[in-house]
Amino acid sequence: MLENKFKSEFALKASEAFKTVYADKYKEIGDEQVFNSSFILDNIEKPKDSTKGRFAFPVFRHGKLLGDNPPSIASKITEAINSSDKNLISVSSIAGFINIQTDFNVEAAETISDVIKNDSNYGSSDIGNGKKILVEYSSPNIAKPFGVGHIRTTILGNSLRRIFLKLGYDTIGINYLGDWGTQFGKMIVAYKKWADPTLIDKETVSDLLALYVRFHEEAEENKSLEDEARDEFKKLESGDSENNALWEKFRKISIDEFSRVYDIMGIEFDWITGEAFLNDKMESTIDAFEKANLVSESDGATIVDLQDEQLPPVLLKKADGATLYLTRDLSGYLYRADKYKFDEMLYVVAVNQSVHFQQMFKALTMLEDAQSVPDDKRISTKGKHVDFGMIKFGDKMMSTRKGHIIFLEDVIKEAAKLAKEKIEEKTPDLENIDEIALQIGLGAIFYSQMSVRRQKDVNFRWEEVLSFEGETGPYLQYTHARLSSLMRNYKGTIDADIDFSLLDCPEEKRIVELVTDFKQAIADAARVYEPNMIANHLIELAAAFNKFYQRKDTEGRIDKIISDNTELTKARIVLVKAVQVVIKEGLYLLGIKAPEAM
Repeated sequence: MLENKFKSEFALKASEAFKTVYADKYKEIGDEQVFNSSFILDNIEKPKDSTKGRFAFPVFRHGKLLGDNPPSIASKITEAINSSDKNLISVSSIAGFINIQTDFNVEAAETISDVIKNDSNYGSSDIGNGKKILVEYSSPNIAKPFGVGHIRTTILGNSLRRIFLKLGYDTIGINYLGDWGTQFGKMIVAYKKWADPTLIDKETVSDLLALYVRFHEEAEENKSLEDEARDEFKKLESGDSENNALWEKFRKISIDEFSRVYDIMGIEFDWITGEAFLNDKMESTIDAFEKANLVSESDGATIVDLQDEQLPPVLLKKADGATLYLTRDLSGYLYRADKYKFDEMLYVVAVNQSVHFQQMFKALTMLEDAQSVPDDKRISTKGKHVDFGMIKFGDKMMSTRKGHIIFLEDVIKEAAKLAKEKIEEKTPDLENIDEIALQIGLGAIFYSQMSVRRQKDVNFRWEEVLSFEGETGPYLQYTHARLSSLMRNYKGTIDADIDFSLLDCPEEKRIVELVTDFKQAIADAARVYEPNMIANHLIELAAAFNKFYQRKDTEGRIDKIISDNTELTKARIVLVKAVQVVIKEGLYLLGIKAPEAM
């Protein structure tokens, strides 16, 4: 990454300075901690106040180690670095920080040249080459509509898939459908009892939901329906042809509907599978735990005692022989590890499933311990629960059983409708208005989920989700459209053969820094599974550009980007191009389209 050129120089210079200034301590403790350039590189920060420096290195933790106070340490190391020759950086000390400034012309030239050369590939990396990562996301239940409750896993997972692909990983996006379990016994009972004969073979997912809701309403008065549902599911598990045909019907109706909604949203998967796929794979999983002497019996059920007071035992099989969701997840993990030989398996699943994944990973660890699997061959350490907060609607949570569900497509339609109204107010003659309105509406919805850290709960408020003001998806899309308009209005050639010293105002320098830092934002987002870091970076860049766009000269007039000054115009247009590339690519990584006109 480009900025590592400057970070790396600092790390090397600082390492040399520490070894010289604190030579006695270096002889005593060797090349570790503060003396090691890799350690220094890993602990470089970005100052909250960008005027303090491009980067900063805190030395507070090193006071005790070096027998000196942090301000003194920072001052001595700063002096030693600045006394060396041919630096691409300059440093200063403030309290316990060493602040690092880069050579702007070098940074601008390399950053802009990189963007112009690579265009949408700017920010791509090969750090993931040779590594395989699986990302499981969305995973709705069949026989139910696609509700807003599944929006966070869908958007987050889709974004993570794109981010890891950008970084060179062999990435496989998995949609693991909830297509098995006792709820299908309920669906079969409801369908046999109350299905509308005039709708046979014409049913929609909404019709299936109505039957599911009715089952639970009727079951409140007639408890025997629950027994009927269990019996029907047992018949399904045993291969009953009538029940299997109904299950296949429910599955097809659901997948067709999901695919239609995914197409609208631009969501992609590499493998669509489901719980039922694992039906013939669970016995081998249970056998593996039995051979490892990890299985015991409890009230007739087959369990794995995790020997952890904080975790309940893993229930592999009920007393009646039925398997459970966790049995399937264990089987699915083992199957995927064998088939894909993954380096990492990410489950983008809500935080309320944390105990489930803790159980699964602990059981896998115990299995490998019992099998004496060496550390470099273990798969139990490669799983990661990428949890996220819940979506609430005021004080309420959704309930499919009671029909309290907001259809995602209804939200999309409402967002597109509002976007179209906004467009018609400002640019009624805009071509492809319906297509762009949909893109903006989706941008509003997607960004509403990306604008907060994934572990934070989101209260779904229509007025906020569909807002087109402030730090929103439409704001980013509008900024891209403005950038595209500038590019259309410029009639000259665009290349990096410009005088970068002309970009000397603070607004221009800030833009260059943010364009440079886009690469780091992508890497950071991947490191902590947090697309929010890209979303925030784009907002910061868009704000910096719009401040530059509205900048006034010394006489109070707008300092135009395209002016009679040919060389300055060329330099600024290349800067505009760089911002356009980053915002478009950043939006793509978030799953958001970037209209060229709005």
